[in-house]
Amino acid sequence: MSDYDLVIRGGTVLDGGGGAPQAVDVAVANGVIAALGRDLPAGREEIDARGLLVTPGFVDVHTHYDGHVTWENRLQPSSSHGVTTAIMGNCGVGFAPCRPQDHDTLIRLMDGVEDIPFPVLAEGLSWNWESFPQYLEVLASRRYDMDVGGYLPHAALRVYVMGERGARREPATADDIERMCELLEEALEAGAMGIGTSRTLFHRASDGTPIPTLDATNEELLALARTLRKAGKGVFQIVEDVHLPGKDVSVLRQLAEASGRPLTFSMGTGNSGPQIWPQLLRGLEEANAAGITIKGQVMPRAIGMMLGVELTLNPFYTTEGYREVADLPLARRLEALRDPGRRARILAEPTDPDPALVLGRMVRNFDYMFQLGDPPDYEQPWEQSIAGRAQAQGCSAAELAYDLMIEGERGAVLYLAMANYADGSLDAVGEILRHPDVLPGLGDGGAHSSTICDGSYSTFALTHWGRDRPAGRIALPELVHRLSRATALTMGLEDRGLLAPGYKADINVIDFDRLALRVPEITYDLPGGGRRLVQRAEGYVATLVNGVPVYRNGQATGALPGQLIRGQQGAPQTA
Repeated sequence: MSDYDLVIRGGTVLDGGGGAPQAVDVAVANGVIAALGRDLPAGREEIDARGLLVTPGFVDVHTHYDGHVTWENRLQPSSSHGVTTAIMGNCGVGFAPCRPQDHDTLIRLMDGVEDIPFPVLAEGLSWNWESFPQYLEVLASRRYDMDVGGYLPHAALRVYVMGERGARREPATADDIERMCELLEEALEAGAMGIGTSRTLFHRASDGTPIPTLDATNEELLALARTLRKAGKGVFQIVEDVHLPGKDVSVLRQLAEASGRPLTFSMGTGNSGPQIWPQLLRGLEEANAAGITIKGQVMPRAIGMMLGVELTLNPFYTTEGYREVADLPLARRLEALRDPGRRARILAEPTDPDPALVLGRMVRNFDYMFQLGDPPDYEQPWEQSIAGRAQAQGCSAAELAYDLMIEGERGAVLYLAMANYADGSLDAVGEILRHPDVLPGLGDGGAHSSTICDGSYSTFALTHWGRDRPAGRIALPELVHRLSRATALTMGLEDRGLLAPGYKADINVIDFDRLALRVPEITYDLPGGGRRLVQRAEGYVATLVNGVPVYRNGQATGALPGQLIRGQQGAPQTA
């Protein structure tokens, strides 16, 4: 009888450590990597990897599956893009701790901040927990197609401790802060990955109310940071408006220094205006050189919003003429929008009657709006933008966008590069992504179900930055390292992200020549028939979680070996 459950034979191994590729077999037994070498003995199951890449499974440190993990077992879109570990609870939003009277408050918050609709969450969430440890117990009883871990969400914590005062963003008292720290310590002991928070103006509940943590004082955050130090565990995740004038990483440095633990924050570039990312990188370098661990997170492509008649937003959703038909079934809505009279009326109407409605203006930025094409092209020149095409065709950008929007049976979906597209390219993103103190992330898997479809970023990074971009490509060993080992180590998950004996057998087998993204699709498979965007990939021959294939040639096997991760995990003793 074979000593190995499975052998991946004859592939080119990128082990996640960043070193040169190796032509070796990989053997798996009891959920871990048993051996690497040439001509290993046969396994009970084998995968022919000749001509293929073999990599560790990817670790996605920024997702929002907090609700999905209570009703779903397959965490799409992440699991079909080589992700084998996902961390949720980011941005301070989540569903524990929570008293029954605050259920709707947290649902509205997740609806507004992460675009997971209220009806979906209201139907999908069981609420068979109150405390964060109880929430983890619910997750521990379930199985998934990947491993999952979660931050304690600061907004939920604040509302739990302070009630309406917390939701209204009133200053926390000394007693409030002490209680929050006690509950954070309890959560860390139960297996929280750390704490996630947000102080960005862009995070609002569906009723427009700012996130409860927006005005949290440095004193409050520092107390939570010191709790991480006391516990000797956990990561501090924060979204802070570091791009605004007068902002820098000094507060982040204070928090990381106070905690003695890693801190990770969201960063990127604006499409226009002053570019502050070089000074942020300098701040990261200085902090890490001083032994203070701060890691930026950057999306490997533009932060892109999908627009269309079937989706939450489109360039005309604020107009009276569109709002009159917005609730009609899709076919009837398209029919109404194709009426020449309504078309003329909508094009003539003001699109942003409410000056405070930022999105109403953003979704008409035609200079950064494109058709993705098939295969999707995420880095197109201005000439291919809606504005550029309209200029060439001698019509207005609004006219072109409108006519594209009502094409076909379901209308065309347009792509708006909201950020990370300075000078109409991803050059700046590439510079940020190459930095040793920056991690790929911000895909927001599970969130923005009808506006953003960025959970595919791992596949994009491999294809665009590792293979297809004419200039500025990043070496594959380094890319794989960033997607696996670097992200794992930042989270304190020392048992994964590396193909070596004793480490978790989370593995991708990839036909790199064939690896490709498909056009985002709209599905209606959330609770209550709620819609979401999904994006499929070709070229993943197999994905293993804990040594078990969960995907074969893009199809789910039905196996669910993934489970809850309780806190940081040490390196295997056999390593």
